[in-house]
Amino acid sequence: MQLPAEAVSAAALIEVVRLTAEPVRPADPFTGDSVALWTAEEAASALALIASLLGSGQHRCGYHPGWAVRAYDSDLTPALFEAQFCFGCHEVRLHGPAVPPPLAKQFFDPAAPESRALLARFRAAAAGPGMITP
Repeated sequence: MQLPAEAVSAAALIEVVRLTAEPVRPADPFTGDSVALWTAEEAASALALIASLLGSGQHRCGYHPGWAVRAYDSDLTPALFEAQFCFGCHEVRLHGPAVPPPLAKQFFDPAAPESRALLARFRAAAAGPGMITP
């Protein structure tokens, strides 16, 4: 998967968001609860894992992303980019000022080990410290 290289190198913080509400209007964002903040090595590791996601073809599910990450630089505002992951249709949508149009929509293989590892990180973040999720 391709991420905006300059934004990745500037990222100091990753916010993990469990998306729970669809937009009211098509141009509005998906919303949800922030479940974790990853800094330093944890943020760099997550971005490297995301960049390693294997490509896939599109599958139709209606695009219902369940998870997003928002990357911030050291100023913490605004987000450099947000990546929303739909594990049903294999689609990732990137939004934000650092995202060039060719990177805005990409597809990944949700069954690949890298994707499963990312989903496990998201679920662990939502469960909180010391908890295990299925």
